[in-house]
Amino acid sequence: MSNRDKRLKRKVRWSYVVSTISIALVLFMSGSVSYVMMSALSASRSLRENVMLSVELADSLFSNEKQTVYDRIAAREEVTKVEYMAKQEKINDEEFRRVFSSQIDELLQENPLRDSYEVSLAADRSSEQDIEAFISDIGSVTGVEYVAVPPIGVIETMQTTVRHISWSLVIFLAVLLLISILLLNNTIRLAIYAKRYLINTMKLVGATKWYIMRPLLRSALRQGILAGAGAGILMCVAVYGAERFTPEGIRMLPHEEVAAIIGSMIAVGMVISVVFSALAINKFVNMKSNKIHLY
Repeated sequence: MSNRDKRLKRKVRWSYVVSTISIALVLFMSGSVSYVMMSALSASRSLRENVMLSVELADSLFSNEKQTVYDRIAAREEVTKVEYMAKQEKINDEEFRRVFSSQIDELLQENPLRDSYEVSLAADRSSEQDIEAFISDIGSVTGVEYVAVPPIGVIETMQTTVRHISWSLVIFLAVLLLISILLLNNTIRLAIYAKRYLINTMKLVGATKWYIMRPLLRSALRQGILAGAGAGILMCVAVYGAERFTPEGIRMLPHEEVAAIIGSMIAVGMVISVVFSALAINKFVNMKSNKIHLY
């Protein structure tokens, strides 16, 4: 093999490596933005799902009257969960005693708390209007003293902030994908450019267009899989680091959703590599032999 052939081979191999790394990095960046965006949406959904209302009951209610209140609450469409909590269970709660002092029994002659139903609302039915409608209906039921609600304004503000962040990430992801596609198109075209003399030689010996494209597209498919797998490994490392060092209590994405993101990265890598390679190969296959060195 001549020195010229060796240099050409090294050039082709290096262009293949560079384009594969470029695709992998772009996929990793896109996957990271998708992860953050999905985490924000998950946090917003979690905030709504964790809205808890406490329906306080009068001390004079009998069991059948409590059941009537329960049936009225459970019949509402927005209610997803109803839990009965006795006042003695409340006062014995460790968190309650920590906040209000463990000596509460010595200060009060009797338990000042009430039996209650702890109610969870559906994520899409926990707006301020929905909660006001719930309070208006259940608060009028005989035996209900009052309905305790969390600070709705704070929750609404947090949800609005999360939505704004999510939309900002969507716009950022769209711009990133557009720029990345343009850069990857040029990178893959340069990789195919390094093989232009091979393509031209196959044309001169009578190879058909599909015969020329088939091995190059197989190589592009492998390149897409390798790039997606590399991006997936980087994503796994990033997620592991985030889960290990993120403060406790911050909600992370389930591993199933992370796996879906990685699968999407591999699929997108395959599509990008094959489509852009096909376009570049087609250009050189259709190019006249005397023009091949001018490109």
